[in-house]
Amino acid sequence: MLKDGKIYAGRTADGREIGILPSMANRHGFIAGATGTGKTVTLKVLAESFSDLGVPVFLADVKGDLAGMLEPGVDSESMQKRIVKFQLADTGFHYQAYPTEYFDIYGQNGIQLRTTISDMGPVLLSRILGLNDIQSQILSIAFKIADDNQLLLIDTKDLKAMLNWLDDHKADYKQDYGNISGSSVAAITRAIITLEMNGGDIFFGEPALKIQDLFQRSSDGRGVINILDSESLINNPSLYSTFLLWLLSELFEQLPEVGDMEKPKMVFFFDEAHLLFDDAPKELLQKITQVVRLIRSKGIGVYFVTQNPGDIPDDVLSQLGNKIEHGLRAYSPNEQKNVKAAAYSFRPNPAFDTFDTILNLATAEAVVSFLDENGTPQEAEKVSILPPQSKMGAISDDDRQKAIKGSLLYTKYANAYDPDSAYEVLERRSASEAADAEQAAKEAELAKQQAKLEAEKAKQEAAEKKQREKELAAAEKQRQREEARRAKEEEAAARAWEREQAEREEREARARERAAKDLAGSFGRALGGNTGARLARGLMSTLLRY
Repeated sequence: MLKDGKIYAGRTADGREIGILPSMANRHGFIAGATGTGKTVTLKVLAESFSDLGVPVFLADVKGDLAGMLEPGVDSESMQKRIVKFQLADTGFHYQAYPTEYFDIYGQNGIQLRTTISDMGPVLLSRILGLNDIQSQILSIAFKIADDNQLLLIDTKDLKAMLNWLDDHKADYKQDYGNISGSSVAAITRAIITLEMNGGDIFFGEPALKIQDLFQRSSDGRGVINILDSESLINNPSLYSTFLLWLLSELFEQLPEVGDMEKPKMVFFFDEAHLLFDDAPKELLQKITQVVRLIRSKGIGVYFVTQNPGDIPDDVLSQLGNKIEHGLRAYSPNEQKNVKAAAYSFRPNPAFDTFDTILNLATAEAVVSFLDENGTPQEAEKVSILPPQSKMGAISDDDRQKAIKGSLLYTKYANAYDPDSAYEVLERRSASEAADAEQAAKEAELAKQQAKLEAEKAKQEAAEKKQREKELAAAEKQRQREEARRAKEEEAAARAWEREQAEREEREARARERAAKDLAGSFGRALGGNTGARLARGLMSTLLRY
């Protein structure tokens, strides 16, 4: 509740009322304490007060006992004792319901809450998936290639399609993006499938949460208390903590700078805060520290709820100005060391020993230190925490469903839709590539068949040419044989003719010789004597010459 311009949180033993200045509420804080010491009650009291101040609140309901803020508190003997103890009868304290919105990543106990793979980003998504450094780098490459190619990563099937595409085309991307290990891609895909089995296929999608929808106020001006049902979600600590960090990051990135304000624009309670820091890599811790340090300039107050302040890294703890420490138990030297560290985080009060006080706090008691108007931590005070005005505990399923379906946001986020994103684009590209490959295969087969036909044709033509050459050679050989035969016959005929001619000449010569001899004999006989014989021989020689 509000009193004297402060968020009234508790009362000291001597009757002083201790509270947080609204102008200092965005300087962050923590609520710490062992199980059963009253952290949840304190969270409720603060959330109610911020709502009364007109400041929207976002908180995670890990155990299911914050849902009752929808209904007014129930009077009881113990409540009456606390009302008397805090002298609340004349302060306007009354049981009342608070304006609430219920959200659920799984869409069962609240308005379906979604975000997109692109909005989550590779760093936070790597933590959800439990990736090692190399796998995280491959995931970052996948996001970079998707951005460079205007591919929307909306849901898990988009991311798997992107990874498959990356694996199939890694040779094409090697020069610009480096080596892409197929085994790393397979490991990331397996992690995504595991995430889908744990509800990731429901969480990632459209319509994604619009941050502005968390800044609602009721008709009477009170801030709406946005409750994330986390009873099931807390079973997946990595998803739980990373989602809340994503939400903080979205608030940081989307909201404008506002500087110092009279009151926060929103207060964010991070229950089971140790889950955010457990096994967080250095890069993620740097991001958390940056967000916590700078988000107050956006008008957002962040309050971590955990068992021990030591669960929060020093760089973050130093940013938390408003501190509420419930009782801690110290049964071992290590636990005593933790209590001492918690005590030393407070500005000492000479009236009591902070260490001993923390060890001996009763339920609903706390050591607190809030910032004054100058932003200086006040001295530690031991206080009793106020009782809440709304109902403690769960509500019925019927009341929850009635509240969920009666919300204007229900119709906005109830039905998922699947936009044209990386999966569809890459499916078309793959189909186009497959069609091109099929066409190329057909063309290659056709070219192969054509080449085969041309080879067969060439072979046939070569065979025909060879046959023609063979026939021509045979014909030429036959022609040469015929010519040789004819030449031989002509030569034989010439020789025969020459023989005949020689024989004829020889016969003619013999005939002439006989004729000449006969004529010479006749002439010699006619002349008679030796003279006649001599003349006859001379005549014969002359005749034989011609």
